[in-house]
Amino acid sequence: MKSILGIALTGTLALGTGLAPALAHGPGNGGIVAEDGNGVSAPFDIIHAKISTEGNVATFHMGVSGKAGASKPAPSGKLAGSQVFSYVWPTTIDSYEVGFEKGAGILALAVTAHPDFDDTPLYDENGDGKLDNDGDLWHSHWVVLTPDDACGVGSLKVKDIPNGAKPRLPKTWPGLPILIDSPGWSPVLTDDLVEVRVPFDDIGVVEAASFDGVTAGLRVNESVHAPLLCVVDVFDVASGDLSLPGKTNE
Repeated sequence: MKSILGIALTGTLALGTGLAPALAHGPGNGGIVAEDGNGVSAPFDIIHAKISTEGNVATFHMGVSGKAGASKPAPSGKLAGSQVFSYVWPTTIDSYEVGFEKGAGILALAVTAHPDFDDTPLYDENGDGKLDNDGDLWHSHWVVLTPDDACGVGSLKVKDIPNGAKPRLPKTWPGLPILIDSPGWSPVLTDDLVEVRVPFDDIGVVEAASFDGVTAGLRVNESVHAPLLCVVDVFDVASGDLSLPGKTNE
């Protein structure tokens, strides 16, 4: 898993602006501690990433040097070529644990915003009675990531579902032809923190996992065909090298 991440993002990391170096776990708060600055936009400049558990609930936590969620993509008015900004926790949790096929790829929890489309069809995040117009609000997903040079040499994508394929999918899959889930867990963005509380049937799979923290930009393909959603710009990586050094509850 770690080698896949390292190889796949070698090219994409070069697009970032001043990645933080890999640093040791913080003695106080635990998790992965990273330096601030290095040219990364403050809302995406990671200083801390952590996963902790209490009972059957895991809290995914990311601290940044500026106002979390303050920056969102500018609307383009169309799906093709539109942008997605994200706070992401790549993990070693098997994709099967959240409803996908076993070993489908790199399972990551993502908090995203994208003004040009809505991919949470079961939820009305802005409370206006409509289910299809609130993609610009920060919301959570499970995504399965895999390498694909069609997104750029050494880049990742959200894994596509080929025409006619019927893979195992979570009940809250939003209907897009990619391995994405829209479970409706509301992220909390306050000051310099992003947090998401996620319940698990078996919390042990989280407690045994390793993780990292990433902020990134994704883009919908101009042709709206596979690869549909590519990681095109990595803003910052908590470890500096995507080695997934984080340990849950440490």
